[in-house]
Amino acid sequence: MTTARRSLLKGGAALGALFATPTWLHAQTPDAQRRFAPEVGTWRTFDVTTRVEIAEPQGATRIWLPVPSVDSAWQQSLDTRISSNGQARMASDGQEGTRFVSAEFAPGVRPVIEITSRVQTQNRAAELSARNTAPEAADTLRYFTRATQMLPLDGIVRTTALKATQGAKTDEQKARAIYDWVVRNAYREPKVRGCGEGDIKTMLETGNLGGKCADLNALFVGLCRAVGLPARDVYGLRLVPSAFGYKELSGNPASLKGAQHCRAEVYLQAHGWVAADPADVAKVMRLETAQWLKTTDHPVVAPVYKHLLGGWEGNWLAWNTAHDLRLPGSKGDKLNFLMYPIAETEEGRLDSYAPDAFKYTITASEVKA
Repeated sequence: MTTARRSLLKGGAALGALFATPTWLHAQTPDAQRRFAPEVGTWRTFDVTTRVEIAEPQGATRIWLPVPSVDSAWQQSLDTRISSNGQARMASDGQEGTRFVSAEFAPGVRPVIEITSRVQTQNRAAELSARNTAPEAADTLRYFTRATQMLPLDGIVRTTALKATQGAKTDEQKARAIYDWVVRNAYREPKVRGCGEGDIKTMLETGNLGGKCADLNALFVGLCRAVGLPARDVYGLRLVPSAFGYKELSGNPASLKGAQHCRAEVYLQAHGWVAADPADVAKVMRLETAQWLKTTDHPVVAPVYKHLLGGWEGNWLAWNTAHDLRLPGSKGDKLNFLMYPIAETEEGRLDSYAPDAFKYTITASEVKA
């Protein structure tokens, strides 16, 4: 692996509190904001357990499970323990350090595998106010301006990015303009399966800009890359409730099936890798109140709109940043992303979005010092 590939997940800048508690929870006096801000620089440790059972496999079975692959100023990916009645091992994509457990089961074996990964996380905040002290390697930045299968950078993607950033001069102004464009034009569509597919060309060509996190944050990443800004999707999992009272930005540690969530980062010369999550702004606008909000001025929306460019809450882990991932031993197509358990039998790839048929559980427990 090149030096750049080893360092590509080392981004991050200032650490600390994410955003003030929303007005619908607490009075928004300066004292109240300070009182309810989380402790700055507090690391939290979690054990995250994924268990898969295939009740009626057809022939040989293969299973691939993502594990935390990001080591940065805001996450430390520690060890993974594996228990299985098949042949299981740690594996990597060999390109950008994406790690996963790969397991094989002989015909006639009812596959069972359980893995537990330990990870440390903390909040990110105010990254647009911090100066970058560790510039990223040039080949890593080029890598994150490339086109992928779902992120073409020409045609309507390029045209849209140029229109969205018209008048913007600096990389920070362009990133802000694209963030605002996604928040204004895209929207959360609850009927989309899973986290969406991230097919931004089709979204733009059809004008259907409804989707979920892998769609909306892919729009942000693709538009950034189309105007030369290094950017990447960060695929992960919400672990525990939000400290700020947002139900839709929370995970239930007793059952994290469906808690998968994609975020994004953009690289800015003065600040390094900067957190972004316009998809969660859209989620709050649509699902956090009784009405479908279409304004960022509402007191429930304003805090997340303000702080989800330059910060995010550390109740979430990052699996990886991989696109176009080919799993070793897979007979299926390349994956646009690896955020869910993947399994294949002789009949083909199972549907990761149908956990009642493809049975798996994910749970998390916080490890206290």
